[in-house]
Amino acid sequence: MLESPQSATVRPSASTPGRPDPALETLLAGVAESAYGVALCLADGEATAVEYLLRAVAGACRDGTGLAADTDVRLWFLGILTREHLVAERRGPEQADSGDLDDTPDLLLYARSAAVGWPTAGEHPAAELLECLGTERVVTALRRLPADYRVLCTLYFMADLSYEEIARVMEYPAGTVRGRLRRARKMLQKSLWRIAEAEGMTHAPGGAP
Repeated sequence: MLESPQSATVRPSASTPGRPDPALETLLAGVAESAYGVALCLADGEATAVEYLLRAVAGACRDGTGLAADTDVRLWFLGILTREHLVAERRGPEQADSGDLDDTPDLLLYARSAAVGWPTAGEHPAAELLECLGTERVVTALRRLPADYRVLCTLYFMADLSYEEIARVMEYPAGTVRGRLRRARKMLQKSLWRIAEAEGMTHAPGGAP
């Protein structure tokens, strides 16, 4: 759902000791712009999203001079950005228990969506449901998830990363990503449905609840 440029790679070039490689700075300008959408999903508002992004850019400029020439800069930068989010969350107030979000049938959103006439078929039903709900509601639902699961859902649904790419960003085994993302999907479904209920979107055609 977020606009994403094609993957960029580092091109070797001369740089002044103690300063970022000029080629890296150019590449970061592009990936940081696209990563802002990810930051908005992770943060609790625009000010925090900008803070995450600025810290990630500073960290990338500090640590990126030794990157291998074939590094995928977008994934590398998203890794820095998501770590900034996770560090900030762990420094903040204790997170609410996620048990009530976790205890959810796998297809809760699909079943309830079908009952109210939302799109549940087609080539990409999940994407169509998210489109129906709108980006603002999806972002609100994401922000209600525990930090790790918020990252997983943001990278998968909003940044369109594959399991393997998410594993590289979060430095998890791909199998761990699959397992945690399954749980994260259930949390997101319940969070989205609660928002839809609160906004009166969940009535079936003809006015039946």
